[in-house]
Amino acid sequence: MDIHVYDIELSTRFRGITRRQGILLKGPAGWGEWSPFPEYDDQEAATWLRAAVETATLDWPEAVRDAVPVNAIVPAIAPDAAAARVRASGCRTAKVKVAEKGQSLTDDVARVAAVREALGPGGRIRVDANGGWELGEAAVAITELAEFELEYAEQPCTSVEELAELRALLHRRGVAVPIAADESIRRFGDPLRVRDLGAADVAILKVQPLGGVRRCLELAEVLRMPVVVSSALETSVGLRAGVALAAALPELPYACGLETASLLLDDVVREPLRAADGALPVSALVVDPDALTRTRADDEVAGWWLERLHRVAALVPEWASMEETL
Repeated sequence: MDIHVYDIELSTRFRGITRRQGILLKGPAGWGEWSPFPEYDDQEAATWLRAAVETATLDWPEAVRDAVPVNAIVPAIAPDAAAARVRASGCRTAKVKVAEKGQSLTDDVARVAAVREALGPGGRIRVDANGGWELGEAAVAITELAEFELEYAEQPCTSVEELAELRALLHRRGVAVPIAADESIRRFGDPLRVRDLGAADVAILKVQPLGGVRRCLELAEVLRMPVVVSSALETSVGLRAGVALAAALPELPYACGLETASLLLDDVVREPLRAADGALPVSALVVDPDALTRTRADDEVAGWWLERLHRVAALVPEWASMEETL
């Protein structure tokens, strides 16, 4: 089995980090990616490893479309930079990060306003708070941001209960902004509680955190709400799994959050997955040996990841099965 530990600088600070690191695994079906964020414990990282093993050992599910619409990703940057990023993306939908630590609602409003101006009245805007608001803050912020005709607000609060209460509160106040659940589906036990508590209008599904493309397809069916496929800030190898999921879903009413390769200053394939006319192709990738050399982590970083892999693999029966086939 080929194992490559990568370390790639980001073009801008995102999710509190400036570099993205992880492991690529080559199995009988090709390359898979395992890149759980460092703060995740071994049990959570094991779910990510199941996704990597699936990608490396099984073919993709049958695709029902040959391209996947995507949104531009706008970090918590200055308004002018946000507008420029949206224009350069070629996308007609933009996801704007809000509720950044150290910033204010005024900063969020200015950024979203700049993105609305860049997109024009026909473009779509969604905001993502990553659970950064308390319930009251979320209600105030979404009410103010609603003037920009938000497509939805993603994970405005942390808990499923807060999302359900916020959704009901906004409805009572006549604020017509749908709520999307991300972390509440993938990080807090039973993902079906979002459905059962009426906590969201839209489900955000990410392949690695949920254990693979097939697991996501099963979850999409039982959640019974519209799905948006999003990335976990992966290389193009990891993004390709997200594209496979989006390509296989029976319905895809929203653009997907898979434009994040543009945040990396390098990649591991010959032709990185970059949006053209607001979409990503459903096509094969070629991992580039020269790119593997460029992105290879130093000994300290590689040692940390390989030791982590050794621990986490002991929790994943699929890992042993893959090793037996090689």
